[in-house]
Amino acid sequence: MKLPIYVYGAQVLREKASEVVVTDETKGEIKSLVDDMFETMSCAEGVGLAAPQIGKSIRLLVVDGSDLAEDMPELEGFRFAMINPVLVEESEETAVYSEGCLSVPGINAEVKRPARIRVRFLDENFAEQDKVFEGFGCRIVQHEMDHLDGYMFVDRVAPIRRKMMQSKLSGIAKGKARTTYRIK
Repeated sequence: MKLPIYVYGAQVLREKASEVVVTDETKGEIKSLVDDMFETMSCAEGVGLAAPQIGKSIRLLVVDGSDLAEDMPELEGFRFAMINPVLVEESEETAVYSEGCLSVPGINAEVKRPARIRVRFLDENFAEQDKVFEGFGCRIVQHEMDHLDGYMFVDRVAPIRRKMMQSKLSGIAKGKARTTYRIK
């Protein structure tokens, strides 16, 4: 099921998300939510989506960069659901890349982030994973993990750049955003 995506200005995007409670009783509901998030992200032509972006303040995200594998071969098979992801390690080396966000439509800006990270999480089958991410995949995961802590990429841009985009951000918060997907 395609879900509406919450945009800049929504309170849920600024909250620190709660741990997902995984029990035999909740596994079916979690799997269904993961499926809905992948469908929502795909229909909106995104490469990542965090639960706060669909109005749920829980530590769950999905990423899928596999459609970009032709130009970025390292993204072949890059499709994960991450339940309760934890950043274990990050490199001192950084990389700058222009980012955008389904919750901040029409705005892109350069963001500096660690070039390599290691993350522990439960996958969509509730198996424990410990993975190292580099390149664009690393960028996608960090961007989505930020959402779980109430941060958005616009919080990480240079102050002068943020000041320049403030009127657009205010417009989005007032509902003046055009998208091809449902927003809230």
